[in-house]
Amino acid sequence: MILSDKDIKKYLKTGRISVDPLFPNSIQPASIDLHLGKDFMFFRTDNHTCIDPKLPLDDMMERVSISEKRQFILHPGEFALGMTYETVGVSDDMVGRLEGKSSLGRIGLIIHATAGYLDPGNKLKMTLELHNISILPIKLYYKMPIAQISFTPLSSPADSAYGNKKLGSKYFGATKPQASQYYKNFLKNNGWIKFKQ
Repeated sequence: MILSDKDIKKYLKTGRISVDPLFPNSIQPASIDLHLGKDFMFFRTDNHTCIDPKLPLDDMMERVSISEKRQFILHPGEFALGMTYETVGVSDDMVGRLEGKSSLGRIGLIIHATAGYLDPGNKLKMTLELHNISILPIKLYYKMPIAQISFTPLSSPADSAYGNKKLGSKYFGATKPQASQYYKNFLKNNGWIKFKQ
């Protein structure tokens, strides 16, 4: 069951959902509009021939920030990590689902490749996996409406909410874009790389 605007307002009051700041008129019939933050990361191709998920990727990526006077240009085929301006959180009995905006989809902007999920108990600036599938560059403006998030109650509170130490949650409470931490799924064992069970 996806929450309606009426229930979104109720859950915001009780704290089961938090969106900070909450922009005026951002509550839609079954979602909340989110806006583009200032921080981005993108892959540098000058010294790298491939992405190896077994290795840390921070050195492969460059950071850049935008402002009211400086936009981010996403060229055709390019991929970049961004963040929402808002910090969004859900209680341990809720999940959030990030989706694109129809008007931006119509110009070829994809706002998440696969990770559009806000886990129970997490509170962070949502990561945007931005991809331009258009044939022309797209200019992205600081604080422009960039995405929408809907909310769904769980059948019961999660036993282990996101961020629980035993889960090894990699992006709990993130406030800046982070390169993939997938390499942490691999453990060193007797000189061989072994996939974590």
